[in-house]
Formats: sequence, structure tokens, C-alpha cells
Amino acid sequence: MKQRIKTADSIVEAVGLTKIFKDFWMRSKATAVDGITFSIERGEVFGLLGPNGSGKSTTIKLILGLLNTTRGRLTVFGREPHDVFTKKYIGFLPEESYLYPYLNSLETLDYYGRLYGLDRKTRQRRSSELLEMVGLSQVAHRHVGEFSKGMMRRIGLAQALINDPEFLILDEPTSGLDPIGTRQVKDLLIELKRRGKTILLSSHLLSDVEDVCDRMTILYGGKIHAEGTADELLVDSNHTIIKVPRIKNDGTIQQIEKILETNENSAIETVTQPRQNLEAFFIQIVDKARENKIATSGANAGNTAAFLRGDEEGDVLIDKLIDSQDAEQLATQEKDEVIDTTSQDDAVLDSLLNTTSEPTLSQEKTNTSSTSETEADASVIEGLLSNEDEEQTK
Repeated sequence: MKQRIKTADSIVEAVGLTKIFKDFWMRSKATAVDGITFSIERGEVFGLLGPNGSGKSTTIKLILGLLNTTRGRLTVFGREPHDVFTKKYIGFLPEESYLYPYLNSLETLDYYGRLYGLDRKTRQRRSSELLEMVGLSQVAHRHVGEFSKGMMRRIGLAQALINDPEFLILDEPTSGLDPIGTRQVKDLLIELKRRGKTILLSSHLLSDVEDVCDRMTILYGGKIHAEGTADELLVDSNHTIIKVPRIKNDGTIQQIEKILETNENSAIETVTQPRQNLEAFFIQIVDKARENKIATSGANAGNTAAFLRGDEEGDVLIDKLIDSQDAEQLATQEKDEVIDTTSQDDAVLDSLLNTTSEPTLSQEKTNTSSTSETEADASVIEGLLSNEDEEQTK
């Protein structure tokens, strides 16, 4: 089970964050981020908005530890951004997907799963679920280098989710996606938020951020110019909208206008028929085509991967139980082997002790021969001494 990081409610805290790019002579060249202060709370979808060159991507690179801060304080999970310990809890989709072109979709996801230390079964299960979710299961064995930009964004999103991250960073996630893919990304973000995931969404497409973000910050020139919730930033306090079923009698509108003039001293500005937006209409057409089972060679959107929803099917639970039983059996076998090895070692020691206490036949022969040689040498010496004594006596 993945270890949880125990921190405060803020996943990211930035105080006076500044990044100045310098030239070779260490002269200030460009101030990409200029003293911004913000925080990203646990379990929220945070939007980072701004036009091109406003400092969004630089801020993300600072959070990831890919760039060093010039001034200010920045923490991620309560640690320094360069701390490797936090990387396993972060999923990142860059603005451009940098993937190995000679790998296919399955190999790509398996590679990133290995980097996160996932076991083989988990990698295989998650890879198939993610490819089904992003609509690339039909081209799972096709080289990534042959993908279109939209397909590259889809496989890039899949690799960002392979580790089931606690903190997901998405830089322009809907760039190159069709309306179906865009809606799918939004639905995915809502699902991940339901599970308590923290998401940083950077985009210049304001409608994407408005639909899913809890809070947002608008950057321009490296500085924060507005921040707050969507309701706080977008509410129009000068107008009131009253939504009713279609009014077919013009006299009703005239009566309403008289009431407004009498009570509020105002008049109706416009009377229009509401209409759905183009995205909703487009998706409605596509859904009807799918119901009619019209064939297409494009990507087909699937359901959110089971592990991202927090759901585990029976097969997964069975695999975990089997793995647990196998681990217990292996531990028992190792324990028995240790006991057998200990018994063998005791037997060897006993045999050595017995060998030491009971001399062998060769040792007895050696001792006997040594004694005989010693006695013979003594008799020779005594004979020589007696001969010398006799000569002296004569």
C-alpha cells in the first residue's frame, strides 16, 4: 500500500515566489514570475490562468523542482520542490508530450509504471484501463511517433495517471483535443476531485477552467492580477436573470415590464430564447451517431479507469489475496529451510567434536610409530655412552 504523506491542508505554498532568467554574464534578462503568493489546498482543483508568456509554465516548473527559485519560498507537500520523496505522489502532463517515438502505447505506459516502481500485474492492469479510458485501446501496439497531436495528448494524460497521483499537474491538457476529448478530461477531473485528489490546471482556455475549477488565479506579466472562486470573480452584480418556461403570450411580457417599472424603476433590456453552447450540441450529435453504431477510425472515449475511481474488481482482489498467500507460503518455506540448515550445521559440529575426541587409526599408528622411533633412538644413545665409558676405563 502506498504511503501517505502527512502534511498540512496546503499541498503547495508559495510566498513571494520570483524567477528571473539571466544571461551568460548573470545580467537579468526576463522576469518570468514576479513575487506571487498563492496556495493550493488539498482536494481542490486550482486553475492557473493567463495568456501566453504570463508565467504559467515557469510556475509549474518551479513547483516540480525543474527550475530554481530566484527569491521567495515554495513548498510542495511541506517539502522543498527538489525533494525526490515527493515525486512518486505527483503526476505531470507537460504542455508538449515528450514521449519515446519508438515505443507503442502499452510499452510507454509500462515504462513509466516501472519508473514509479509498480509491479508487473499492476502495470498491465492500469495500462489497459488507461488506454481504454483515453480511447487508444485499438492502437495499443502502434508506435507513439505515428500519433497525431490529439492522440499524443491522450497518451500523455494516461502516463500522468499511471501512478494514481495525489497531486496532478496538467499544463494545457485539452490542447489538440476534439470536443469529445475535452469533455472527457473535464469529467475525469471531476471524478478525481471526488476522490480527494488535488489538481493544478493551467490553461488559456477559460471555459475549461470555469467548468471544473474551485479557485483560480489570473497571471499577467508574471504577477497575479485576480484570484478567487468562479462565483467571486464572474458574478455580475448589475443584472438579474429569471429563468422561466417559454412565454408564448406577449401580453405577459408587457405585464412583467409594468411591474418592473413600478416596483424597481427599471425596464426589460432584452428578451431572447436561450440556446445551448456549441460544445454541448456537438457532443449530442456524436452520441446519437454512436447509438446508431456508425463506424469510425478515430479515438473512442471510454469510462474512467477503475483504479482512478477507487474501484477494485473481484479479479484484482483475488490477485492480491493470492499474492498474500504466496508471500506467506514463501516465508514458511524460508523458515523451514533455516531450521533444516541449522540442524545440518549442528550435525556437522557434532561430527567434528566426535572426531576430535576419538583419534583415528592413522593417528594411533602415527603415535605408535613415533613412540617406537623414540625408544630406538634412546637405546642407540645409551649404547654409544656405554662404549665411551668402557674405553675410558681401559
